[in-house]
Amino acid sequence: MMHRAARIEDWLHGTREGFARKRGYLPTVIPYTGYGSTGWVRILCRVLLAKPARPRKPASTRLRWRSDRRDAGIRGWRSFTSVPVNDVTVTIEINGQVHRVQADRGGVVDTVVRVSLAPGWHVARLHTEVHADASTPVEAPLFIVAPTVHHGIISDVDDTVMVTTLPRPLLAAWNTFVLDEHARVPTPGMAVLLDRLAATAEGAPMVYLSTGAWNVAPTLTRFLSRNLYPAGALLLTDWGPTHDRWFRSGQEHKRANLRRLAQEFPEIRWILIGDDGQHDEAIYSEFQRDFPGSVEAVLIRQLSPSEAVLAGRRAKDAVDEKHDPRWVYGPDGSSLAAQLAEQGLL
Repeated sequence: MMHRAARIEDWLHGTREGFARKRGYLPTVIPYTGYGSTGWVRILCRVLLAKPARPRKPASTRLRWRSDRRDAGIRGWRSFTSVPVNDVTVTIEINGQVHRVQADRGGVVDTVVRVSLAPGWHVARLHTEVHADASTPVEAPLFIVAPTVHHGIISDVDDTVMVTTLPRPLLAAWNTFVLDEHARVPTPGMAVLLDRLAATAEGAPMVYLSTGAWNVAPTLTRFLSRNLYPAGALLLTDWGPTHDRWFRSGQEHKRANLRRLAQEFPEIRWILIGDDGQHDEAIYSEFQRDFPGSVEAVLIRQLSPSEAVLAGRRAKDAVDEKHDPRWVYGPDGSSLAAQLAEQGLL
Protein backbone atom coordinates (compact mmCIF):
# COMPACT_ATOMS: atom_id res chain seq x y z
CA MET A 1 0.00 0.00 0.00
CA MET A 2 1.23 3.47 -0.89
CA HIS A 3 1.66 5.85 2.04
CA ARG A 4 -1.34 8.13 2.58
CA ALA A 5 0.87 11.20 2.12
CA ALA A 6 2.02 9.88 -1.26
CA ARG A 7 -1.58 9.33 -2.37
CA ILE A 8 -2.47 12.88 -1.32
CA GLU A 9 0.55 14.22 -3.19
CA ASP A 10 -0.44 12.31 -6.34
CA TRP A 11 -3.98 13.70 -6.14
CA LEU A 12 -2.62 17.22 -5.69
CA HIS A 13 -0.24 16.85 -8.65
CA GLY A 14 -3.07 15.52 -10.82
CA THR A 15 -5.34 18.42 -9.93
CA ARG A 16 -2.66 21.02 -10.57
CA GLU A 17 -1.67 19.33 -13.84
CA GLY A 18 -5.26 19.64 -15.07
CA PHE A 19 -5.36 23.37 -14.31
CA ALA A 20 -1.89 23.94 -15.85
CA ARG A 21 -2.85 22.20 -19.10
CA LYS A 22 -5.97 24.32 -19.39
CA ARG A 23 -3.72 27.39 -19.20
CA GLY A 24 -1.64 26.11 -22.11
CA TYR A 25 1.34 24.76 -20.19
CA LEU A 26 3.28 22.02 -21.99
CA PRO A 27 5.59 19.21 -20.86
CA THR A 28 9.16 20.48 -20.59
CA VAL A 29 12.19 18.25 -20.09
CA ILE A 30 14.81 19.73 -17.73
CA PRO A 31 18.08 17.90 -18.53
CA TYR A 32 20.82 17.23 -16.00
CA THR A 33 24.42 16.17 -16.53
CA GLY A 34 24.85 12.40 -16.62
CA TYR A 35 27.84 10.10 -16.45
CA GLY A 36 28.86 6.61 -17.44
CA SER A 37 31.50 4.25 -18.78
CA THR A 38 32.22 3.18 -22.35
CA GLY A 39 29.37 0.65 -22.21
CA TRP A 40 26.58 2.42 -20.32
CA VAL A 41 25.40 5.87 -19.24
CA ARG A 42 23.24 7.19 -16.42
CA ILE A 43 20.59 9.59 -17.77
CA LEU A 44 19.10 12.21 -15.43
CA CYS A 45 16.29 14.65 -16.16
CA ARG A 46 12.91 15.89 -14.91
CA VAL A 47 9.64 16.58 -16.73
CA LEU A 48 7.62 19.63 -15.68
CA LEU A 49 4.70 21.58 -17.09
CA ALA A 50 5.85 25.05 -18.15
CA LYS A 51 4.86 27.90 -20.43
CA PRO A 52 5.89 27.35 -24.06
CA ALA A 53 9.43 28.61 -24.69
CA ARG A 54 9.89 31.77 -26.74
CA PRO A 55 11.71 31.40 -30.06
CA ARG A 56 15.42 32.14 -29.78
CA LYS A 57 18.53 32.08 -31.89
CA PRO A 58 20.12 28.71 -32.69
CA ALA A 59 22.56 27.57 -30.02
CA SER A 60 26.26 27.22 -30.70
CA THR A 61 27.38 23.78 -31.82
CA ARG A 62 30.18 23.89 -29.25
CA LEU A 63 29.52 21.52 -26.35
CA ARG A 64 28.51 23.39 -23.21
CA TRP A 65 28.09 22.11 -19.69
CA ARG A 66 25.19 24.44 -18.96
CA SER A 67 21.84 22.74 -19.29
CA ASP A 68 19.32 23.96 -21.84
CA ARG A 69 18.34 27.53 -20.99
CA ARG A 70 14.64 26.81 -21.28
CA ASP A 71 14.75 26.05 -17.57
CA ALA A 72 15.91 29.62 -16.78
CA GLY A 73 12.34 30.66 -15.96
CA ILE A 74 11.87 27.76 -13.52
CA ARG A 75 13.97 29.06 -10.66
CA GLY A 76 13.75 30.22 -7.05
CA TRP A 77 10.35 29.64 -5.48
CA ARG A 78 8.86 28.89 -8.91
CA SER A 79 10.94 25.73 -9.10
CA PHE A 80 9.07 24.42 -6.06
CA THR A 81 5.62 25.35 -7.39
CA SER A 82 6.17 23.93 -10.89
CA VAL A 83 3.99 20.93 -11.78
CA PRO A 84 5.74 17.58 -12.39
CA VAL A 85 4.29 15.35 -15.08
CA ASN A 86 3.43 12.00 -13.55
CA ASP A 87 4.59 8.72 -15.18
CA VAL A 88 5.33 10.29 -18.56
CA THR A 89 7.36 8.53 -21.27
CA VAL A 90 10.69 10.18 -22.08
CA THR A 91 12.49 9.39 -25.33
CA ILE A 92 16.29 9.26 -25.19
CA GLU A 93 18.27 9.57 -28.42
CA ILE A 94 21.98 8.85 -28.08
CA ASN A 95 24.60 7.65 -30.54
CA GLY A 96 21.95 6.75 -33.11
CA GLN A 97 19.94 4.66 -30.63
CA VAL A 98 16.47 5.42 -29.27
CA HIS A 99 15.33 4.40 -25.79
CA ARG A 100 12.03 5.10 -24.04
CA VAL A 101 11.74 5.20 -20.26
CA GLN A 102 9.13 6.21 -17.69
CA ALA A 103 9.51 9.15 -15.33
CA ASP A 104 8.60 8.49 -11.71
CA ARG A 105 5.82 10.08 -9.62
CA GLY A 106 7.79 13.32 -9.34
CA GLY A 107 8.59 13.51 -13.04
CA VAL A 108 12.21 12.42 -12.44
CA VAL A 109 14.08 10.12 -14.82
CA ASP A 110 17.11 8.35 -13.34
CA THR A 111 17.93 5.43 -15.60
CA VAL A 112 20.86 3.51 -17.06
CA VAL A 113 21.07 3.08 -20.84
CA ARG A 114 23.35 0.55 -22.49
CA VAL A 115 25.30 2.28 -25.23
CA SER A 116 28.83 2.26 -26.60
CA LEU A 117 30.55 5.66 -26.28
CA ALA A 118 34.14 6.89 -26.36
CA PRO A 119 35.57 8.55 -23.22
CA GLY A 120 34.89 12.27 -22.87
CA TRP A 121 31.88 14.55 -23.23
CA HIS A 122 28.79 13.60 -25.24
CA VAL A 123 25.15 14.68 -25.36
CA ALA A 124 21.84 12.83 -25.29
CA ARG A 125 18.73 14.34 -26.85
CA LEU A 126 15.64 14.07 -24.66
CA HIS A 127 12.01 14.76 -25.37
CA THR A 128 8.60 13.55 -24.29
CA GLU A 129 5.23 13.00 -25.92
CA VAL A 130 2.04 13.34 -23.92
CA HIS A 131 -1.12 12.80 -25.94
CA ALA A 132 -0.86 15.22 -28.88
CA ASP A 133 1.85 17.36 -27.28
CA ALA A 134 5.50 16.77 -28.08
CA SER A 135 8.18 18.65 -26.22
CA THR A 136 11.10 20.22 -28.04
CA PRO A 137 14.22 17.99 -27.73
CA VAL A 138 16.83 19.21 -25.25
CA GLU A 139 20.43 18.12 -24.82
CA ALA A 140 21.75 16.49 -21.65
CA PRO A 141 25.56 16.54 -21.25
CA LEU A 142 27.16 13.17 -20.51
CA PHE A 143 30.66 12.46 -19.23
CA ILE A 144 32.07 9.06 -20.14
CA VAL A 145 34.86 7.78 -17.91
CA ALA A 146 37.75 5.98 -19.60
CA PRO A 147 38.63 2.47 -18.30
CA THR A 148 42.16 3.72 -17.56
CA VAL A 149 40.95 6.38 -15.08
CA HIS A 150 41.59 5.46 -11.45
CA HIS A 151 40.66 8.63 -9.57
CA GLY A 152 37.43 10.59 -9.13
CA ILE A 153 36.04 13.48 -7.07
CA ILE A 154 32.81 13.55 -5.05
CA SER A 155 31.85 16.82 -3.36
CA ASP A 156 29.04 17.94 -1.11
CA VAL A 157 27.40 21.27 -2.04
CA ASP A 158 25.83 23.08 0.94
CA ASP A 159 28.51 24.66 3.17
CA THR A 160 31.21 22.90 1.13
CA VAL A 161 31.30 24.62 -2.26
CA MET A 162 28.55 27.11 -1.38
CA VAL A 163 28.07 29.01 1.88
CA THR A 164 24.39 28.47 2.70
CA THR A 165 24.22 28.22 6.52
CA LEU A 166 21.71 25.40 6.14
CA PRO A 167 19.48 24.28 7.81
CA ARG A 168 18.63 27.49 9.69
CA PRO A 169 14.93 27.61 8.73
CA LEU A 170 14.36 31.23 7.77
CA LEU A 171 17.70 31.83 6.05
CA ALA A 172 17.59 28.44 4.33
CA ALA A 173 14.14 29.19 2.98
CA TRP A 174 15.33 32.60 1.74
CA ASN A 175 18.36 31.08 -0.01
CA THR A 176 16.31 28.32 -1.58
CA PHE A 177 13.09 30.00 -2.60
CA VAL A 178 14.11 33.61 -3.28
CA LEU A 179 17.76 34.12 -4.14
CA ASP A 180 19.20 33.10 -7.49
CA GLU A 181 22.76 31.97 -8.21
CA HIS A 182 24.05 35.55 -8.39
CA ALA A 183 23.38 36.08 -4.68
CA ARG A 184 24.85 32.80 -3.44
CA VAL A 185 28.34 32.90 -1.94
CA PRO A 186 31.05 30.42 -3.05
CA THR A 187 33.30 28.95 -0.38
CA PRO A 188 36.69 30.73 -0.52
CA GLY A 189 39.30 28.79 -2.46
CA MET A 190 37.13 25.75 -3.08
CA ALA A 191 36.66 26.28 -6.82
CA VAL A 192 40.44 26.52 -7.29
CA LEU A 193 40.97 23.37 -5.19
CA LEU A 194 38.46 21.31 -7.17
CA ASP A 195 39.84 22.61 -10.44
CA ARG A 196 43.39 21.63 -9.42
CA LEU A 197 42.23 18.18 -8.34
CA ALA A 198 40.42 17.68 -11.65
CA ALA A 199 43.48 18.84 -13.60
CA THR A 200 45.82 16.56 -11.60
CA ALA A 201 43.71 13.47 -12.32
CA GLU A 202 43.05 13.88 -16.04
CA GLY A 203 39.74 12.36 -17.12
CA ALA A 204 38.52 11.99 -13.52
CA PRO A 205 34.72 12.10 -13.06
CA MET A 206 33.40 15.02 -11.02
CA VAL A 207 30.23 14.40 -8.99
CA TYR A 208 28.35 16.89 -6.80
CA LEU A 209 26.34 14.90 -4.26
CA SER A 210 23.79 16.86 -2.22
CA THR A 211 20.65 16.31 -0.17
CA GLY A 212 19.03 19.25 -2.00
CA ALA A 213 15.94 18.80 -4.15
CA TRP A 214 15.98 18.42 -7.94
CA ASN A 215 13.96 21.65 -8.03
CA VAL A 216 17.11 23.68 -7.40
CA ALA A 217 19.31 21.79 -9.91
CA PRO A 218 19.15 24.51 -12.62
CA THR A 219 20.13 27.20 -10.11
CA LEU A 220 22.96 25.09 -8.67
CA THR A 221 24.23 24.26 -12.16
CA ARG A 222 24.39 27.93 -13.08
CA PHE A 223 26.08 28.75 -9.75
CA LEU A 224 28.79 26.13 -10.25
CA SER A 225 29.43 27.23 -13.81
CA ARG A 226 29.45 30.95 -12.96
CA ASN A 227 31.97 30.43 -10.14
CA LEU A 228 34.26 28.28 -12.32
CA TYR A 229 33.77 24.96 -10.55
CA PRO A 230 34.73 21.98 -12.75
CA ALA A 231 31.91 20.44 -14.77
CA GLY A 232 30.28 17.34 -13.39
CA ALA A 233 27.14 15.41 -12.59
CA LEU A 234 24.75 16.74 -9.95
CA LEU A 235 23.06 14.05 -7.85
CA LEU A 236 20.14 15.47 -5.88
CA THR A 237 16.97 13.96 -4.43
CA ASP A 238 13.23 14.46 -4.68
CA TRP A 239 11.57 16.00 -1.64
CA GLY A 240 8.25 14.74 -0.40
CA PRO A 241 6.65 11.44 0.63
CA THR A 242 7.58 8.02 -0.71
CA HIS A 243 5.46 4.90 -0.95
CA ASP A 244 6.20 4.03 2.70
CA ARG A 245 7.21 7.21 4.57
CA TRP A 246 6.46 10.93 4.91
CA PHE A 247 9.83 12.24 3.72
CA ARG A 248 12.90 10.88 1.99
CA SER A 249 16.12 10.52 3.96
CA GLY A 250 18.86 12.86 2.76
CA GLN A 251 21.53 10.84 4.56
CA GLU A 252 20.37 7.60 2.95
CA HIS A 253 20.38 9.37 -0.43
CA LYS A 254 24.07 10.13 0.03
CA ARG A 255 24.92 6.67 1.30
CA ALA A 256 23.09 4.97 -1.56
CA ASN A 257 24.78 7.07 -4.24
CA LEU A 258 28.22 6.58 -2.73
CA ARG A 259 27.69 2.81 -2.72
CA ARG A 260 26.39 2.96 -6.27
CA LEU A 261 29.42 4.91 -7.53
CA ALA A 262 31.79 2.47 -5.80
CA GLN A 263 30.04 -0.46 -7.48
CA GLU A 264 29.81 1.22 -10.88
CA PHE A 265 33.51 2.17 -10.87
CA PRO A 266 35.29 -0.44 -8.71
CA GLU A 267 38.73 0.61 -10.01
CA ILE A 268 38.31 4.28 -9.05
CA ARG A 269 39.62 5.73 -5.78
CA TRP A 270 37.50 8.73 -4.81
CA ILE A 271 38.46 12.01 -3.18
CA LEU A 272 35.52 12.79 -0.88
CA ILE A 273 34.87 16.44 -0.01
CA GLY A 274 32.41 17.66 2.61
CA ASP A 275 32.08 19.75 5.78
CA ASP A 276 31.81 19.15 9.51
CA GLY A 277 28.46 20.89 9.87
CA GLN A 278 26.14 17.90 9.79
CA HIS A 279 26.66 14.29 8.67
CA ASP A 280 29.41 14.22 6.04
CA GLU A 281 32.09 12.94 8.42
CA ALA A 282 29.95 10.00 9.58
CA ILE A 283 28.75 9.14 6.06
CA TYR A 284 32.26 9.25 4.57
CA SER A 285 33.65 7.23 7.49
CA GLU A 286 31.03 4.53 6.91
CA PHE A 287 31.81 4.51 3.20
CA GLN A 288 35.54 4.17 3.86
CA ARG A 289 34.86 1.28 6.23
CA ASP A 290 32.64 -0.54 3.71
CA PHE A 291 34.73 0.30 0.60
CA PRO A 292 38.30 0.86 1.85
CA GLY A 293 39.76 0.45 -1.62
CA SER A 294 37.51 3.18 -3.04
CA VAL A 295 38.80 6.09 -0.93
CA GLU A 296 41.86 8.12 -1.91
CA ALA A 297 41.37 10.99 0.55
CA VAL A 298 38.68 12.73 2.62
CA LEU A 299 38.67 16.53 2.71
CA ILE A 300 36.52 18.15 5.40
CA ARG A 301 35.90 21.89 5.43
CA GLN A 302 35.71 23.16 9.01
CA LEU A 303 32.91 25.63 9.64
CA SER A 304 33.53 28.75 11.66
CA PRO A 305 31.89 28.89 15.13
CA SER A 306 29.04 31.04 13.80
CA GLU A 307 28.56 28.80 10.74
CA ALA A 308 28.58 25.74 12.98
CA VAL A 309 25.79 27.13 15.15
CA LEU A 310 23.71 28.07 12.09
CA ALA A 311 24.34 24.63 10.60
CA GLY A 312 22.65 23.01 13.57
CA ARG A 313 25.48 21.94 15.86
CA ARG A 314 27.72 23.44 18.49
CA ALA A 315 31.21 24.43 17.44
CA LYS A 316 33.91 21.91 18.35
CA ASP A 317 36.50 22.94 20.90
CA ALA A 318 39.15 21.21 18.82
CA VAL A 319 39.39 19.34 15.58
CA ASP A 320 38.77 15.62 15.92
CA GLU A 321 42.10 14.06 15.01
CA LYS A 322 41.96 11.24 12.50
CA HIS A 323 44.70 8.64 12.68
CA ASP A 324 44.26 8.05 8.97
CA PRO A 325 46.46 10.62 7.14
CA ARG A 326 44.03 10.55 4.23
CA TRP A 327 41.63 12.68 6.30
CA VAL A 328 42.41 16.38 5.86
CA TYR A 329 40.71 19.27 7.69
CA GLY A 330 40.77 22.98 6.85
CA PRO A 331 38.56 26.11 6.89
CA ASP A 332 38.78 26.78 3.15
CA GLY A 333 40.03 25.47 -0.16
CA SER A 334 43.48 27.06 0.17
CA SER A 335 44.18 25.38 3.51
CA LEU A 336 43.04 21.99 2.23
CA ALA A 337 45.14 22.36 -0.92
CA ALA A 338 48.27 23.19 1.09
CA GLN A 339 47.89 20.07 3.22
CA LEU A 340 47.26 17.90 0.17
CA ALA A 341 50.42 19.28 -1.44
CA GLU A 342 52.42 18.41 1.68
CA GLN A 343 51.18 14.83 1.44
CA GLY A 344 51.92 14.61 -2.27
CA LEU A 345 48.24 14.26 -3.20
CA LEU A 346 48.13 17.51 -5.16
